[in-house]
Amino acid sequence: MEKNIVLIGFMGTGKSSVGLKLSEKLKMKFVDMDREIEKVTGMSVSSLFRKFGEIRFRSEERLMAQKLSKQSNLVIATGGGVVLEDENIQQLRENGIMIWLQASPEDILARVNRKKGTRPLLKRDLKIEDIEDMLRAREHLYSCTNYRINTSNKDIYTIVNEIHKIIKQIETS
Repeated sequence: MEKNIVLIGFMGTGKSSVGLKLSEKLKMKFVDMDREIEKVTGMSVSSLFRKFGEIRFRSEERLMAQKLSKQSNLVIATGGGVVLEDENIQQLRENGIMIWLQASPEDILARVNRKKGTRPLLKRDLKIEDIEDMLRAREHLYSCTNYRINTSNKDIYTIVNEIHKIIKQIETS
C-alpha cells in the first residue's frame, strides 16, 4: 500500500486504538497526529490549548497535516477537529484513503469520560446532548469520506478487519 490510511471522526470513536492495531496488521507505520503535535511542541494537547488556545493548536494541526500528506504508507489517526479546516482534508486526501469512524453518542460519552483530562474541548459536566450537538455540527464535515465504519458495539479486531476488507477492495479495483 503506497497511500496513507487516514482515520477521521469525532473524539472517542476509536481512531488511535484502531489505527495502532490496523498499522500492525498492515505492517504500516502508525502516526497519531495529536501525539506528533505534542512531540513537536513539547506540550500535551490540553496544555497547548490552555496556554495558547485553539487557534494555535489548529495551526500546529494544519502544519502536521501538510507534513504527513507528503509521506506514504502511514496509518494516520487524526484529531477529532481536523475536519474543521478544509485545507487539512484536502492535504490528507491527496495521498490518503479517508475512513470515517463513527460511534453512538452514548459510546462516545462513555469512552471520553475515561480520558476526560486529555480532551481539551470537553466541559467537565459533559452531557449526551452536548455530544449530539457537536456531532450534528460536524457531520457534514466528516462526510468527506467514501468509507464509514461504526465502531459501537464492536471489538477492535472486528473494526480492523472491516477496514482491511475495504483496503483490499481498493487495491484490487
